[in-house]
Amino acid sequence: MPQAGSLHAPAIDALMRSSVFILFALCVLAQILILAGLFLRREQRSRFSAMWRWAAIIAVVALFIWMTVAAEDLWSTIRLTHAESNAVRVEVTGVQFQWYFRYPGTDAVYGQTKPELIDAAGGNPLGLDPADPHGEDDVVSSILVLPVNRQTNLRLVALDVIHGFYIPGMRVMQNATPGHVSEIHLTPTRIGDYPIVCSQLCGLGHYRMHAVMRVVSKRDFTAWMAQHEAQRQAEVAGR
Repeated sequence: MPQAGSLHAPAIDALMRSSVFILFALCVLAQILILAGLFLRREQRSRFSAMWRWAAIIAVVALFIWMTVAAEDLWSTIRLTHAESNAVRVEVTGVQFQWYFRYPGTDAVYGQTKPELIDAAGGNPLGLDPADPHGEDDVVSSILVLPVNRQTNLRLVALDVIHGFYIPGMRVMQNATPGHVSEIHLTPTRIGDYPIVCSQLCGLGHYRMHAVMRVVSKRDFTAWMAQHEAQRQAEVAGR
């Protein structure tokens, strides 16, 4: 895996390392038991089996219970907690074969969208309704730009088929499903660019469904948002 870039990533890496170590140890134990059965005499094998059978069963059950509890606890901490009230909000839309990222702008409200208005070639890939004033400051980008050390709440949707939103460097993976809204949150901790890929086989162009998550300083993020909001409002005014 690439270098971890989010607040929760080290805990996921630690759990993965401990799980791999435990499974490796169990594999070694299984080979020892197999070799003992092959090379020990019958009376030796009987004593060995009686001595180790229950110890091995108890150890394996205890280890798997611990692995399950640890994984569920980490999952609930990351996924079943609400995002902070001041978290950056971004809507992530997957469509064959592109990712789009929409920011609600200064009014903090997403504008309405209509399927019949979708026109990627015409500059409206999400079908924003020009009659809705809440959409006048919405910023739509093909790059996910986020500020460092600030929590972000991602709202995932899909327009056609199931797409897998996967950022290896953030240790984040969540399906975007048509007709269903999924939410995840993360806190980037390292400035830099992180590849975004689709982890679901979504069609013939699946291999080229890539995007970039760019983590910048808070000052640069504020400047980026201001620039794109001004461009968006200029587009609306020119219609």
